[in-house]
Amino acid sequence: MKIKKILVSQPKPAGDKSPYYDIARKYDVEMVFRPFIKTEGLTVKEFRHSKVNLADYTGVIMTSRAAVDNFFRLCEEMRVKIPDTMRYFCTTESIALYLQKYIVYRKRKISFGTTGRLNDPALLVALDKNNKEKLLFPVSDVHKEDMSVLEEHKLDVTKVVMFRTVSNDFQPGEDFDYDVLLFFSPAGIESLKKNFPNFKQEKEHIYLGAFGQTAVKAIEDADLRVDIAAPNSRHKSMTSALDDFLAEMKQKEESEGEGDAQ
Repeated sequence: MKIKKILVSQPKPAGDKSPYYDIARKYDVEMVFRPFIKTEGLTVKEFRHSKVNLADYTGVIMTSRAAVDNFFRLCEEMRVKIPDTMRYFCTTESIALYLQKYIVYRKRKISFGTTGRLNDPALLVALDKNNKEKLLFPVSDVHKEDMSVLEEHKLDVTKVVMFRTVSNDFQPGEDFDYDVLLFFSPAGIESLKKNFPNFKQEKEHIYLGAFGQTAVKAIEDADLRVDIAAPNSRHKSMTSALDDFLAEMKQKEESEGEGDAQ
């Protein structure tokens, strides 16, 4: 298959069990985990400018691992004791499971959606059942997700910046010989444009994938082509969409090969 090397713009999975590794073996491709962006947590001094008292909240909405890490970090640095009664509302199951790094996982305290979005039906059901909670919503400085659905459900939510997103620049001499680039946020596209201002998708013969509506829009706004997109009715995850894309590419190449042989 012509596709040999795929860049996943996320941190490398902690363990050796990941759908990405299964795909790498299945199609004999190399997976490289190399974020285009990285996060930097706000200092306690910076966070205090928000005038948010962490001890006032009884629930937290988590939309990323960075949000989880920085929420617990700031609580520790500010010596705020998190009560056992705290409720957590996560946009995906993987974020919910990541909470085990900091707390004992109890289903009665943790709810999650399946689409990665705030308007996920399962997540909204859980939020509605706990609509008396005072909710904190930790985000990055570039957060742009529409919060209107939370307002429509009359939830008591306070959005607060806990970390900033910055470009994870490529270094001189660092390889950029990928056949597929997978993005998960608009900031990743901005980093691509910053690192490679003359990037031309057709010239480089690179396929682009995007997870989430905002990432898809960012690619299109940059006058680039989205070849792989998720979530949608067929694919709930990027790995599912990638698997399908590679299967189609392989089938196409095999069909072309048979045609040439004839």
